[in-house]
Amino acid sequence: MGEDGSSRDDPSSRLGVTGWYRKRNRLGDLNAALILVVPTLIVLGVFTLWPIIYSGYLSLIQWDGLSQDRPFVGLDNFVRLWQSGELAQSVQVTLIYTFGVAVGSVAVGLAVALMISRLAHGQSLYRSVYFLPAVTATVAISVVWGLLLDPGSGYVNVALRQVGIQGPNWLRSTTFALPAVILVGIWKQLGFNVVVFLAGMAAMPKEVFEAAEVDGAGGWKIIRSVTFPLLAPVTLLLLIMGVINGFLVFDQVFVLTGGGPLGTTDVLGMLLYRRAFQFFDLGGASAVGWVMFSLVAAITLVQWRFYGTGARGIGG
Repeated sequence: MGEDGSSRDDPSSRLGVTGWYRKRNRLGDLNAALILVVPTLIVLGVFTLWPIIYSGYLSLIQWDGLSQDRPFVGLDNFVRLWQSGELAQSVQVTLIYTFGVAVGSVAVGLAVALMISRLAHGQSLYRSVYFLPAVTATVAISVVWGLLLDPGSGYVNVALRQVGIQGPNWLRSTTFALPAVILVGIWKQLGFNVVVFLAGMAAMPKEVFEAAEVDGAGGWKIIRSVTFPLLAPVTLLLLIMGVINGFLVFDQVFVLTGGGPLGTTDVLGMLLYRRAFQFFDLGGASAVGWVMFSLVAAITLVQWRFYGTGARGIGG
């Protein structure tokens, strides 16, 4: 170590940054790397990093998007939304929706993938059919499901009346609106999860299953002791993606219920939209966005820690 604390073996300490760069760039590879990376970094900075930083600034001021006056209010936007009850209700609704869709779509997707994997023929057909909702516009899906769940002429209630059951007004009931929206979300996410699970199953080593069969393990025991542990990384990925998608839901709720009735489906995306484009409260809308970001980051870290501990336990 030198007297200034720098390492004597550090090239930049002897040659300087320019000399070190010239020495490392004899073949011109660093120039090529910079030429390829800098445009991407510029796009990332302009369209991702800068909006994040600017939204953080907006969450600390009071601004309607038009006036020149932008008083600094600190955390008042967060406190105001929480004290009004809007933020607390939206967080609760979003958590319920996210948990229902993330866990439900993973559980049902795994069950469907297990059934498809046992088919001798037609796996590609079933994979394509289940994947269609994942590539269909959410607005189109929501419009169709709105018609299906219509209390008068919707096919769901028509089918229930055929067996003597009077179906509820699904999307206008404080009891059934949120479960109905969750079921639509599960249906939308199901196909993607099925395809990913099938890909994970195809990559699993056959020797492990053969060894389990030789040891006398039956069908369910193989699934519980071999398939589930090997699919743990895939399950973690799908749960994290499900959490992110759940917190970002907006268009589906906007088309189906508009956040009603009585706020029972008022997810954070609806609150952010309402604050920004109905009340022109950009500070409040940015505060909602940062709450969404914080919750997604916290839940993802918990998932990562939980599944990481589980994976180490399986490996040990």
